[in-house]
Formats: sequence, structure tokens, C-alpha cells
Amino acid sequence: MADYDMVLKYWGPVEADYAAHGSLVLTRLFTEHPDTLKLFPKFAGIAQADLASDTAVSAQGATVLKKLGELLMAKGNHAAILKPLAKSHALQYKIPIVNFKLMTEILVKVMAEKAGLDAAGQQALRNTMGTVIADIEANYKELGFSG
Repeated sequence: MADYDMVLKYWGPVEADYAAHGSLVLTRLFTEHPDTLKLFPKFAGIAQADLASDTAVSAQGATVLKKLGELLMAKGNHAAILKPLAKSHALQYKIPIVNFKLMTEILVKVMAEKAGLDAAGQQALRNTMGTVIADIEANYKELGFSG
């Protein structure tokens, strides 16, 4: 619970502009881990240099961060939020678990830079995301998806 509270103390700037922060997270994810771009077929025709200014990338990033905000605010009581997300990411989008881990590290960096997330907050974010990712993975197994 303390980890969730710590992360939420820094969530305000992210929440204030989901599109800008979401664009930063996805653009950095695609730049640092180019293979992840293949998981988003709708971005296939966008040049690397244009990702940061693309409205579809910003909109997708906002969607990701809004859902993450819901998960954080649930403070571990997130099964009802997580189950449909895990189902769609397993069966429809086929997103391997490693990609959630990659995105976590990108989010840690962006929040450190843009929201002032300190070292303890960064560890708290890794801890909370570790719990979320473990629960996604458990759902994946139930669904027979070995992502």
C-alpha cells in the first residue's frame, strides 16, 4: 500500500497531461526498443522522427497511462480492472509480458524527468508495476497465453 501511495504522490503531473506523458513514454519505448513498434501495427507507417508529434501515438499513450492510473488508484485491489486488460492483451493484441517490463522502465525514466519521481518513488513504481505485471502474467496463464 505504501508503494502505491508513494507513486500516487507523483502522479499529478502525469494525470494533468496524459497525452504529452503518454507520447513521451511510447516514443521512448519505440526508440529504445524498436521491436516494440511491431506490436502497434497502426503506427507501422510512421517514421521514427515523427512518432513524438503523431496524434495517434499521443492518444494511445494517454489511454495506456489512464489505465495505469486506474490500476495505481486501486492500490492492489485491481482484479476487476486487470482481468479484461489481460484478456485483450493476451488474446487480441498478443503482447508478451516482457513488454510490460520494458514499458515500466521507460515510465520510471519519464516520471523521474517530468514528475520529479525520486529514487524511492522509482523503486515504489517498479514494485507496484511488478505486482501488476505478475497479476497480468497469472491471467495470461489462465487464458493459455504464454507471452
